Amino acid sequence: MSEQEPIQVPIPTLPTAVPPDSYDAYRGQGAPLIIDNGASQLRFGFSLRPSPAGSSEEYVINKTPHVASNVVARYKDRKANQPLLLFGDGVDAESGAKGQARTPWEGDVLLNFDALEHALDCAFITLGIDADTVDHPVLMTERLATPLHSRALTSELLFEQYSVPSLAFCIDALMSFYHRYQQPRMPFDVDGLVISLNTASTSVIPILDGKGILSHAKRIPWGAQQSTDYLLKLIQFKYHNFPTRVTTTQASWMLHNFCEFSADYQATLRSLRDPNALQAAARVVQFPFTVPTAEEKTEEELARIAERRKEQGKKLQEIAAKNRVEKLLQKENDLRYLLNLRENRGDNKREWQDALLEEGFDDDAALEETIKKLEQDLKKVRKKESDGQDEPMEEPTFTLVDVPDAELDEEGLKEKKKQRLLKAGFEARARARREKEKEREERKAEERRDEEERENDFEGWAGRLRKEQEAIMSRIKERERRKAALSDRKSAVAQARMKNIASLAADDRVSKKKRKTGAEDMFGADDDDWAIYRKINTAAPSSDEEDDIQQLQFVESKLLAHDPAFTTQHTHASRTAARSALLSAFRPQYGPGDAAGAARIHLNTERWRVCETYFAPSMAGVDAAGIGEVLQTVLARFTDAEKARLVKVSLCPSQLFLGLFWSPLIVMSTQNVYTTGGPSQFPGLRERVYSALRPILPPEMELPPVEAAQDATMDAWRGMATFANTEGFKDVGVSRQQYEEWGGERIKRWWGGNWNAAQ
Repeated sequence: MSEQEPIQVPIPTLPTAVPPDSYDAYRGQGAPLIIDNGASQLRFGFSLRPSPAGSSEEYVINKTPHVASNVVARYKDRKANQPLLLFGDGVDAESGAKGQARTPWEGDVLLNFDALEHALDCAFITLGIDADTVDHPVLMTERLATPLHSRALTSELLFEQYSVPSLAFCIDALMSFYHRYQQPRMPFDVDGLVISLNTASTSVIPILDGKGILSHAKRIPWGAQQSTDYLLKLIQFKYHNFPTRVTTTQASWMLHNFCEFSADYQATLRSLRDPNALQAAARVVQFPFTVPTAEEKTEEELARIAERRKEQGKKLQEIAAKNRVEKLLQKENDLRYLLNLRENRGDNKREWQDALLEEGFDDDAALEETIKKLEQDLKKVRKKESDGQDEPMEEPTFTLVDVPDAELDEEGLKEKKKQRLLKAGFEARARARREKEKEREERKAEERRDEEERENDFEGWAGRLRKEQEAIMSRIKERERRKAALSDRKSAVAQARMKNIASLAADDRVSKKKRKTGAEDMFGADDDDWAIYRKINTAAPSSDEEDDIQQLQFVESKLLAHDPAFTTQHTHASRTAARSALLSAFRPQYGPGDAAGAARIHLNTERWRVCETYFAPSMAGVDAAGIGEVLQTVLARFTDAEKARLVKVSLCPSQLFLGLFWSPLIVMSTQNVYTTGGPSQFPGLRERVYSALRPILPPEMELPPVEAAQDATMDAWRGMATFANTEGFKDVGVSRQQYEEWGGERIKRWWGGNWNAAQ
């Protein structure tokens, strides 16, 4: 399956200057001022706006507030040498101001009141308010269970700084629910269960008779901000060498455009085990990149470089061949010496033990192990040299080998040395041919025994080969795990490697006293000394790896030929290919010269994993309950009859405005489980909430589909604007006189605030 078409990451653009609104239509009218003080956006505006031409009414309800990022930055323009106060999108216009940006919120608590004051200043300037005071009643949002300290300072700011006539606080989730279900000229007494997903938290509020049961409401410390940070961490972990810095703004854009909820997260992950399905589910995000300019070389230069490399390769091959011959002769001499030592063993055990200690062996077992290892090494070398040289060769004559050195001149001594090397090579090849012939006979005998075992006990034969295959694959996997662990400097393998390096650096094999007398360091005289370098060299191939692969191929070939239950899918190559295909689909690899591919991010499992944290915050390391558990806790405090009112379809009377008059009362159905807030727009949330609610309700209880806000970001402000134009709004605000008498912490008890009659 081909790769998905890359989606370009949006490039920030400079905001356009917006002139202030005209204040003439609102001057002296006392129109309510609506402020939705969100953690990410500030929505503000008057609840009314002038009617369009031709309308009989002077004002109508305002549905389109001003929206700006709730961020403020103080910045000094070096060119003009003037301090600037930037608000909203203007912060992005100056790159130097981004590092000094501040928001009024710290998580889910309103704390930075300097930033709030600057944000309100910019908001009132945008609305065109040019009077000394803000002579408009204010309806402002606050968080569920907001601290009294935050409310007191907010009230002090609005009353003391702006001299507002009255101030009322409300909960945005309740106002969004009010906007969705309130019918004109009808009392608001709808039941429901509101799930509000905000920037820094998620709230669950039960509503009975139009009043939020805030004593049973719950809040989770997980929201869009934490989800963005979690997605950014996943991207950084997956692409730790990404050439471009991924910003929080870009991560938020990917979260809102590509992430979604899954009704069954585990089933979704199981479906993505297929590489094709994983590749089809991926969304490819292309980041900006620059194509590197390669230095072009002429054909003559390329030919010269190729010729130089060819000559260097020939020299290296000659040096390697010479080293192999010398090492082979040294091993043969060592083997011959050790065999003579073993054959000349006497009956005196003490003398034999002294001889072993003198040669560096602790006991007979160490001697036998060394002899066996030398024989195996020589056997491997001779086998490689004898490949393609099965035809016997006539024995050449070496006339000077047995001639004493005293009878030869300088040229004769050189020729004698050359003949000795040739003779040793000829004898080594002859021994290799004899050993190869012996191996052929042993292999034929082994094949006969294997065939007899297969014919007499097929199940036992197949089981033995399968166990041998699993053992070899386990050794190969263990080597791969060790190589992977070496890349992590905190792993035990990497720490052991560093200890070996440190021991080599601090190892005083020859004392200073002996070094003065001319004693030599004998490290390297034994081949086992060099094994330490294989342990500390991460790129060194294992000496047994090639043998394991050959043996594995041999075992699998016999199983494929004779065991019908063993197919190509059971082979190591097939398993490795399937795993490699899955890893390749999870994070495709691009060539070293592909600058565009290196600047791409593939979002696949992250699309569902990030959203699942709303129902399992522990996935991101947050010790908190998820939405499903909170819903169960909230509903457990109600009777079955009240649960049915919270989640079932409600029938409520309503009227429709038909242009010139209101229609007669009609009955409309409402779905009581309601989601609101910016993250509630993620696809799949309604189905995920339904799948979480259905198991915790009685089987016979009806559960209709979950309802979502029509405009999750604007419905709360529109609900506030609608309520501010009713008679009930006049009774919920705290006046200036009451503020001076009660203090800033005090609010009035009403259904949309943090203190209502239902508590």
